[in-house]
Amino acid sequence: MTDPSYQGQILSLTTPMVGNYGVPDRKTLDEFGLPKYFESDKIHVNGLIVQDYSYHYSHWNAASSLGDWMKEQGVPGLSGIDTRMLTKKIRESGALMGRIEVDLDAPAPDFSTIQNANLRHLVDEVSIKEKVVYGKGNATKVIAVDCGMKNNIIRHLVKRGVELTVVPWNYPFASEMHLYDGLFLSNGPGDPTMCKETIEELEKVISCPDDQVKPIYGICLGNQLMGLAAGGQAEKLPFGHRGQNQPVLNHQTGECYITPQNHGFVIDCSTLRPGWKTLFTNANDGSNEGIAHTSRPYFTAQFHPEAASGPTDTEFMFDTFLEACKKPMDKITFPVRKPPPPRPDVKKVLLLGSGGTSIGQAGEFDYSGGQAIKVSFSL
Repeated sequence: MTDPSYQGQILSLTTPMVGNYGVPDRKTLDEFGLPKYFESDKIHVNGLIVQDYSYHYSHWNAASSLGDWMKEQGVPGLSGIDTRMLTKKIRESGALMGRIEVDLDAPAPDFSTIQNANLRHLVDEVSIKEKVVYGKGNATKVIAVDCGMKNNIIRHLVKRGVELTVVPWNYPFASEMHLYDGLFLSNGPGDPTMCKETIEELEKVISCPDDQVKPIYGICLGNQLMGLAAGGQAEKLPFGHRGQNQPVLNHQTGECYITPQNHGFVIDCSTLRPGWKTLFTNANDGSNEGIAHTSRPYFTAQFHPEAASGPTDTEFMFDTFLEACKKPMDKITFPVRKPPPPRPDVKKVLLLGSGGTSIGQAGEFDYSGGQAIKVSFSL
C-alpha cells in the first residue's frame, strides 16, 4: 500500500482475510531516517477492496488497526466484496477503471468523464522535489533517479557501502556523471513514455565515449526507461504482473528465479537498437523482464530484487551492480547457484498439515510444518 508504484490505483486483495495483523508504528524510523516498516511515508493506493476485514488485530509489532491507519490518511476501504470474482473479471477484461461509491442510491457512474490514472504524470506526483543524500561519506558514490523509489532499495544500497544521492525524475544527471561511480534508475508508477526528460538524459549517458562509461542499473520502471533510451518501445500489459511468485529466466546462466513484481508496462525487445540484448524473460508469458548492453555495464530488472515484500532470489543483483561500479570495464556476470544437495534415500515421510481450517487462516502452522520437514531431512 505504501509502494509508490501503486499511485492512482484501487488495490483489490484476494487474500480471504485482511487486517488481522494490524499496522506497525508509522513514526518508527530505521538507521537511515526512513520509515522502518514501510516503503514510503504514506499510502499511495487510492482505495483498498477486501473480502473479509478483521476488526480485531493481534501482532507483536502492531500499533493500530488497518482501518485507523487508512482513516489517518483519508484512504477509503471497502469490505464484503467477492474479490476473487472481481479478479476473474480483471483477468478476462484486463485492468479496469474503478470507482468506490458510498451512496447506495447513486446512479451508475459515467466512466467516460473519469480521468484515467495512466494519463496523469504519476511519476511527477511521487518523485522527490529536492536532492537527498543517504550514507554520506561511504566509499562508492551512486546517483539514483527517483521515479517512485521504494525505501528498501535505499536500504540495500546504503547497507552495501554506497553514498546514495537521490535526485528528482527530471534532474539533469547526465552532466554530473563524472562525480559518481554508477547510475541507478528506480521503480515507479504509470506510463514510462511520460518521463521524457529522464529518457533524454539517459540517452546522453548511454551514448558517452568509452572512457566515460559508468555502470547503470535499473529496476521496474527503470528497466522501461533504459529500454526507451535504447530505442525500444513500451507496451501496456492487459492486467500487468503483480504478485510475489513470478518465475523469471536468466538468459546468461539459464537459471530460473522466483520474483516479486508490480508493473503494467513492458519493453518490446524486438525494437531495441543493435548492441542490446534480452537479459531476463517471464516464464509465464514470455514478456521481457530485463535487458543488458552487449559490451557496456548497463543492465536492468523488470522485477523487484529488493524483495520487499517477496522472495529474495535476486538480491545478488545489488552486489553485481556495485562490483561493476568498482570495475566498470569488466563484463557483467551473475553468480550461479550451488548445485542442489543429493536427494535423500528415505522410505517414509511424515507430512504435517493444517487440518480442517479455512484457507488463509493457518499460514503460520503450514510454515512451521514446512520448516519441520526441512529440518527432519537435514538431520
